[in-house]
Amino acid sequence: MAANEQQKYENHRKFVPAYHYVTFPILAVNLVWSLYQLAVGFSMATVVTALVAMALISLCLHLRFFPITVQDRVIRLEEQLRLERLLPHDERRRIDDLTIDQFIGLRFASDAEAADLALAVLNEGLDDREAIKKRVTDWRPDHLRA
Repeated sequence: MAANEQQKYENHRKFVPAYHYVTFPILAVNLVWSLYQLAVGFSMATVVTALVAMALISLCLHLRFFPITVQDRVIRLEEQLRLERLLPHDERRRIDDLTIDQFIGLRFASDAEAADLALAVLNEGLDDREAIKKRVTDWRPDHLRA
């Protein structure tokens, strides 16, 4: 997303070209090549090479997913605090009923619509984060994503 482009549902995902288009594809090609070498010339060296290739793929995926998990926990905390401030007093007890996916979907809603959208999500049992994001009409950008 360009720095001056307004964030919205269609462009809110973060892609890191060096990771998504260079590092991971190279490691994937390495894994396929290692498995091919293992199949055509089984030896201890090809076994070790294939295991290292699998470990590199695992490492690459974990290096992406660990920060996203921490980010999701921070989003949950931020949204709990924000909803504590925005929801009517008698509805605040329902904050604990929201799931992590619901919090993540709600994070892009502006303060003006967050409370109503949170209650609608709870009342309708809507738990698909993408469906919740699509309901946001006044998008609150988040440029500090992992």
